Amino acid sequence: MANEKKADLLYISVYNHFKEMILSGKLKKGSRLPSIRRCAMELNLSRTTVENAYLLLAADGFILSKPQSGYFATDIASYSQKKGKKSYDKKEKETEILYDFKSLNADKESFDFGIWRRYMKSAIRLDERLLSYGEVQGEKDLREAICKYINEKRNVVCSSDDIVIGAGVPSLLHILCGILNDRKSIFFNDSSFKKGIAIFEDHKFTIAKEKGKADILYISPSHINAWGDIMPTNERLALVKTAKENNTLLIEDDYDSEFGYFNRPVSSLQGLDGGENVVYIGTFSKLLVPSIRISFMVLPKKIKNTYDKKSELYSQTVSTTDQIALSRFISDKMMSRRIKKLKKLYSNKVQLLHSAILTVFGENTKTYIGETGFVIGLELQTHLSKNEVIKKAKCNGLSLTIEEINGKLAALLSCSSVKAKDYVKALELFKYLVVDPK
Repeated sequence: MANEKKADLLYISVYNHFKEMILSGKLKKGSRLPSIRRCAMELNLSRTTVENAYLLLAADGFILSKPQSGYFATDIASYSQKKGKKSYDKKEKETEILYDFKSLNADKESFDFGIWRRYMKSAIRLDERLLSYGEVQGEKDLREAICKYINEKRNVVCSSDDIVIGAGVPSLLHILCGILNDRKSIFFNDSSFKKGIAIFEDHKFTIAKEKGKADILYISPSHINAWGDIMPTNERLALVKTAKENNTLLIEDDYDSEFGYFNRPVSSLQGLDGGENVVYIGTFSKLLVPSIRISFMVLPKKIKNTYDKKSELYSQTVSTTDQIALSRFISDKMMSRRIKKLKKLYSNKVQLLHSAILTVFGENTKTYIGETGFVIGLELQTHLSKNEVIKKAKCNGLSLTIEEINGKLAALLSCSSVKAKDYVKALELFKYLVVDPK
């Protein structure tokens, strides 16, 4: 029965509509609701959908069914006000998220756990290496594998000694903040990176509001906006030149660089700079699965010298087993094969999601498709505010991000977690909830 309800989620919206009318007093005690047939015609829904909504309203005490007469509102609103409770909302119980367009989690079909288990088992057999805490900077063989990988794939100029391994980008940023002794202010090109901003604030850095007033610039050139466009080479070259002239340190978070679907790869800022004035940060969390948190940063010589003096104060946050497994995974060319597989999977899902958007919202719908990443921006025609859209969607089992783009609200829809076969169904629900009728 639960599966049947999920298959027709529109009844939840009808339920919420009449519930709000009853609780607000617009439908007073004894007021008659439209017949199932009439309501279905007015809302352009099936009679089954409306009937399911009415049955749920009756079960929760909002309406009464009178044989041969119809459905009538109860006095639950006045009762709830007298008691000072929100029992009608089931204590604000969280609605189950059925379609998660917000998450950047991996597609369930994208990762071969069997292959990864084989590499983990192989690593566990190296008893001697597992008896120590390992190298603070990261296992030598993993740093060598990463060095070769990013040189070939991203044109990064470095040696294995310039690389520091950590469990996720935040852990690396904490280390970085501790060795940037002569830098005091930072500008984030993407203000939505709240974790990064908080880390630098905790380390007493000033968060500048303008590029020209900071001695550090944090930028993700492979994902320069919410839907994943890439910074062109000419702009990268200009940025590198300006930063060098102004003695501004660049932190290049090469987020989503592997997922360039529609263009040839563009060289990293670090490679264009020659590795002198750029801290390069990369991660394997998205290429593997988020729970395998292995990230790395490449330090310029001056900063690396400071790190070497303080390295004994830090601890390695990635297990030796995971590091050994990943080093062999990369060396055996499995990472390259995986990237090829993921690009095919997600480029296909992005196209299917875009097609579903046009099917549901119409061919003239304004969309924003990035050059990398998993996200499509969908411009909305709605009278609702940003928070109202988010709340209404969440109450009906939809999780998504809403931003203002070019003066209009847009839904940012990630293709990764939702199954492709559910795109149309989920978008139809979303359209019903928030789009103004023409």
